[in-house]
Amino acid sequence: MRIRTLTIAAASVLALGAAACTQAEQQKAEANAEAAGDKAADVAAQTGEVVESGAMKAAQAVEEGAGKVADKLEDNQAEAAAEGRPGAVDPATDTRVPAKN
Repeated sequence: MRIRTLTIAAASVLALGAAACTQAEQQKAEANAEAAGDKAADVAAQTGEVVESGAMKAAQAVEEGAGKVADKLEDNQAEAAAEGRPGAVDPATDTRVPAKN
């Protein structure tokens, strides 16, 4: 929203500059429009960085959570395989406990 406001402000300054009577007023209006455009670009870049860092933190949290889940599942499978439960897979050997017939 802030970017839109700055863009509108820059366009307004440029429009006012075009309607200015003297060359000096036009040059001043153009300089103001350019400064507003630069500020809008800076704000857009900062916004992009904030979004990217938030996405990075979310991905790290998912990765950490997935690792914990994988560890828990591996522990459960190791225990089930040690108990001889059919269908369990021993994570150390990647061997499935056969079904009892």
